[in-house]
Amino acid sequence: MAIFRIVPSNIKDICLIISSFSIFYLLSHPLTSPIPSTTSLITVVQPPPTTTTVRHLLFSIASSSKSYTNRKPYLRLWYKPNVTNALVFLDRPVTASADDSDLPPVIISADTSRFPYTFPKGLRSAIRVARIVKEAVESVTESVTGSNGVDEIRWYVFGDDDTVFFTENLARVLNKYDCDKWWYIGSRSESYDQNMQHSFNMAFGGGGFAVSRSLARVLARVLDSCLMRYPHVYGSDSRVYSCLAELGVELTTEPGFHQVDVRGDLFGILAAHPLSPLLSLHHFDIIDPIFPGLTKPESVKHLFKAVNHDPPRILQQAVCYDSSKSITVSVSWGYVVQVFEGNQLLPNLIRVQKTFTSWRRRETFFSKLHMFDMRDYSKDPCKSPDLFFFEGIAPEEKMCHTFYNRKKSMNCSRSDGIRNLIDIKVFSRKIDADTQQMSSPRRECCEILQPYNETMVIALRRCETDELIAMDP
Repeated sequence: MAIFRIVPSNIKDICLIISSFSIFYLLSHPLTSPIPSTTSLITVVQPPPTTTTVRHLLFSIASSSKSYTNRKPYLRLWYKPNVTNALVFLDRPVTASADDSDLPPVIISADTSRFPYTFPKGLRSAIRVARIVKEAVESVTESVTGSNGVDEIRWYVFGDDDTVFFTENLARVLNKYDCDKWWYIGSRSESYDQNMQHSFNMAFGGGGFAVSRSLARVLARVLDSCLMRYPHVYGSDSRVYSCLAELGVELTTEPGFHQVDVRGDLFGILAAHPLSPLLSLHHFDIIDPIFPGLTKPESVKHLFKAVNHDPPRILQQAVCYDSSKSITVSVSWGYVVQVFEGNQLLPNLIRVQKTFTSWRRRETFFSKLHMFDMRDYSKDPCKSPDLFFFEGIAPEEKMCHTFYNRKKSMNCSRSDGIRNLIDIKVFSRKIDADTQQMSSPRRECCEILQPYNETMVIALRRCETDELIAMDP
């Protein structure tokens, strides 16, 4: 009789065959009543996310004992006691005035003499200003956020004492982002030359930038070690950027931040603002007053008459046409209305007019380059549009009526439709700037109400789905 001998190799083959059939059976016949895991027995209820508001932001402002007094008017424009969380960081104590109660608390920065600084002809204060990031995180206490309880700080926002923030717009924009993820949000300089000198991937500090709370806490812990490695860079923003780069974080750009690295007349930039909400403006002591006939502080205060009633709409540009009189009108809400003769195509009107000069007084090839589409601005008033600047506002619960007056009449040949105009009224509904509108904005349409002679009435509205912003044939 033959004897079947089982050798180890046969046993291995038999086990593999049995295992294969078992796996096939389990895949073909799943258990009807699987044993529940412990995780499936527990229902984790997450609290609904709340909207980010101004109270969730902490503004940390870099100032100095020399500049603080002159910059107080700019701070008062956007800082609201018991609403805005803000701190001003100074190099040394200053004598407080009796009317300083409407200004943010002051913190004296820590000594930075142990950190090296080697940039030729630079300012050592850049180290102190960079460390404001660390000191701001360490200063989040009840004394910072108010006696009614510690509001949860989601975002740390940094700027200079001449940075004017549009706080409600900033809160709405930051609401798009998860504050528990790592975010570094700001914008580059308008000047190609400045970006080339420092970095195209850096948020410029004068325009302001925001850091999410989760990233800010980590950055605060490692910042001092970074400062030791970067004595050779120029400014505070370069030091913060370098440390964030070492953490592996890149800049997320929001075009509403404005460093304003230009000189002279800012009209061209303000009149053709991108669809993104206006978040900040800077260098008001360097540029010309933004409204004719007013001082620099007065002109910014005048702009806030419109800002305070409908923040998301400020500077938003809408273009409409009167084909019967061959007129094109560009409304930059809360700032200016431009009235052109003829059919001006929209792509040309949304380009920035070069009304300003370069940041560097000694112009070079690169200093004349800027980071946006530009078109020439004629110095001949008869070749330029007629300008009607913002005069006032009559707000209602859900509506706004803004008024614009002619700058001055020129002895130019104009059609009757333009020559007879004295003022312009613009009707608009308050913008409901929800998250979708923030992430996917669309330009509004407008209509010129007929007939008109000395006063033109314009209505702003949402465009229809297939509506084009163009003159009717």
